[in-house]
Amino acid sequence: MASPALTPHLLPLHHRKPAEKSFRTRVVKSSSSVQQVEKTPSDGRAELLRSWESIPLPPLQAAKRVVLVRHGQSTWNAEGRIQGSSDISVLTSKGESQAETSRQMLLDDSFDVCFSSPLIRSKRTAEIIWGSRNEEIITEPELREIDLYSFQGLLKNEGKERFGAAYRKWQIDAKNFNIDGHYPVRELWTRARSSWKKILTHEGRSILVVAHNAVNQALVATAIGLGTEYFRILLQSNCGVSVLDFTPNPEGGSPEICLNRLNQTPGSPVASGSSGGRKASMRIILVCQGFSPNDVESSNPFTRNGQMNMLGIIQAQKTAELLLDVNVGTIVSSNAIASVDTADTICKIQEAADCLADDCIARYVEVKRIPELDVDNILNQTKKDLRLASGWLKEYEEEVMMALWDRAGVAWKYLLQELSKEEAGENVVVAVGSPAMHIAMMGHCLNLTKEWLGSFHLDAGSISVIDFPDGPGGRGAIRCINYTAHLGRWSIPITRSTADEEDF
Repeated sequence: MASPALTPHLLPLHHRKPAEKSFRTRVVKSSSSVQQVEKTPSDGRAELLRSWESIPLPPLQAAKRVVLVRHGQSTWNAEGRIQGSSDISVLTSKGESQAETSRQMLLDDSFDVCFSSPLIRSKRTAEIIWGSRNEEIITEPELREIDLYSFQGLLKNEGKERFGAAYRKWQIDAKNFNIDGHYPVRELWTRARSSWKKILTHEGRSILVVAHNAVNQALVATAIGLGTEYFRILLQSNCGVSVLDFTPNPEGGSPEICLNRLNQTPGSPVASGSSGGRKASMRIILVCQGFSPNDVESSNPFTRNGQMNMLGIIQAQKTAELLLDVNVGTIVSSNAIASVDTADTICKIQEAADCLADDCIARYVEVKRIPELDVDNILNQTKKDLRLASGWLKEYEEEVMMALWDRAGVAWKYLLQELSKEEAGENVVVAVGSPAMHIAMMGHCLNLTKEWLGSFHLDAGSISVIDFPDGPGGRGAIRCINYTAHLGRWSIPITRSTADEEDF
């Protein structure tokens, strides 16, 4: 966990072709509740707008943090069976080990209550993570996994053979997938909204929820106001940890919500694997530059263009070590000193990794500095005294946010162009820059608008991973956001004890 002497507590974490026509909308966004006041959509974002629904959540008197964990590997996971809400499979020995790793990850964190799905694989994971805590684990039926009816229990190849077109629909258009007269993903989103009301009305301020892949995706999406088209976009690995911060709305009503992190896994988030069941050989890794002096004291977070302090140097080195699990093709960075130094550290370790023998030739990694990633001149225009807290980006003036959003759009297109240079085989592009720029670029990846800038959080030294199983022209699947476990003792704690009047 983090050392108080070194690490301040920092909190608030598919590409489509750019539209050619204009888009004009006035949106009122309050946490997970988005109301369309007036809209004249004239491009591909119309589908997103139709999916927004008002999701009223209970008003809060104090800040709450909810930590979501997916269960460990089950026997049916290992066999490749479709589980759904069936309750036959149990944790494998690997699943038990994953749950223990998550327990260690959360060992020093403070929780008031634990909610669990009633299914065996989830309940056992909750018991391992909860450990010797005295508080009761609350079983909540609506946290069960997605109901897949006739699909449940089938091997995936059996599903293809027996259901043909229906199985294909499940793979490529899950939100409209129908089986046995049901729309499973739509039903799941309804259950997720209902679950939030039960979770948030509990008196606890720090809440652990242990459930499943699909339901945890739905919980994250419905909290921040995303519809069923985001199924399989916000990934959940076995025992992956996701964190949401709920802050009281000063005007009453639904709280403000920020995704502090997504899918912090027991294993490496950049190791080879699939995204939503599909192999992904192309990815963009967003690396937040190492910590600089006075980042916390600054009234404008992460805009001091100074060299990294000792903590920042450690963060850069730890990130470079983590990225040894992949062969990085290109590294791009902003011109900020901390970004350049972080990028150089990653490059040096990448080039030396495969060349430990005397007669070996070092692998070349291209490093580029691009002004499109620079944000200091934009963020320094603010006249506000800001602090590092949940959803801090939303506090900027409208013109500052618009300038950040526009520049991020240009930077995101540049990264996709870099990714497209290798159409065959693996291609990994690493972008090093400010948390503010990375948050805005993730918004563009998800086809959102600048109103969502306050819905995500990133810490210095963190990484976020976006896979492209269909190439740079397809939808990006978010493997993780604000991953910091690689920082070890210098990582940001997920929760901590708080005084009655203190925010998380």
